[in-house]
Amino acid sequence: MTGRIVEIADDQRHLSKAHGFLVVSSHGEEIGRVPLDDIAAVIGNAHGLTYSNNLLVALAERGTPFVVCSANHNPVAMLWPIEGHYLQSGRMDAQIDAAKPTKKRLWAEIVKSKVAQQAAVLKAVGVPDKLLTTLMQRVRSGDPENIEAQAAKRYWVLLFGEGFRRDRYAEGPNSLLNYGYTVLRAATARAVLSAGLHPTLGLHHSNMQNAMRLVDDLMEPFRPLVDYGVWVLKQANELVVNSITKQYMVQLLYQDLRTEAGITPVLLCLQHLATSLAQVYMGEKGTLDLPETVVPTDLPPFSKQSG
Repeated sequence: MTGRIVEIADDQRHLSKAHGFLVVSSHGEEIGRVPLDDIAAVIGNAHGLTYSNNLLVALAERGTPFVVCSANHNPVAMLWPIEGHYLQSGRMDAQIDAAKPTKKRLWAEIVKSKVAQQAAVLKAVGVPDKLLTTLMQRVRSGDPENIEAQAAKRYWVLLFGEGFRRDRYAEGPNSLLNYGYTVLRAATARAVLSAGLHPTLGLHHSNMQNAMRLVDDLMEPFRPLVDYGVWVLKQANELVVNSITKQYMVQLLYQDLRTEAGITPVLLCLQHLATSLAQVYMGEKGTLDLPETVVPTDLPPFSKQSG
């Protein structure tokens, strides 16, 4: 799955389906179209946005998430198809039956990877990462010491400075992080669906009101990729979510990462991770397929011309 992330951010747009295309219209006139089979996810992030039922059906048939966002680019809903992967029933049964020790072990793998990725980001931006590397080595099954939180507390200060606090309702870097995580979440949801897993049955996240707990679990090691992109924008003094900064954040998902299998695009890495989790549940695999680093192998510098 390496399709396009399509965001509708301009107001008063109408989305419809025509001959295998998603069609974008404004005041009754077509202004653009994208092949439905080329879309990884659609993000609705505008006022006055309308869409046809035929389009939503077509997206659901392809397993393509439609994400609805509120103010400050926070996702509030996601269209999820009833029919899924041809191996879905067996994998979901195994997912439901997964033993607690297995889930705790897998969560430790994810936490170790996330902290390692945070350390890699700090190294890439020229900040000492030794403390995070040390913390990573202390992660145990289920992360009983909450190393994830300890690492995050130090990581944000090192990356964005002493005055920074992660606040999803704040502006500046926080609003850019919100947007980047929304795009990442949509891509991860598509990977979970494609792997035949249920998004609510998570490994660690336990908020009963969160219908995407597994999605939020699996995207954790990739969050530092978004953080890195926001750091690049901050160095260019670009702290507002606009068409240019959005394009830069979205392109992060198309970058190549180093994995055990070689150089692999981010979107494909997400798919490999979700599929490996299904295989672990089915007893076909022992560990998760996680990237060696989420720092892109060749991320171009930000410029207003390239977006």
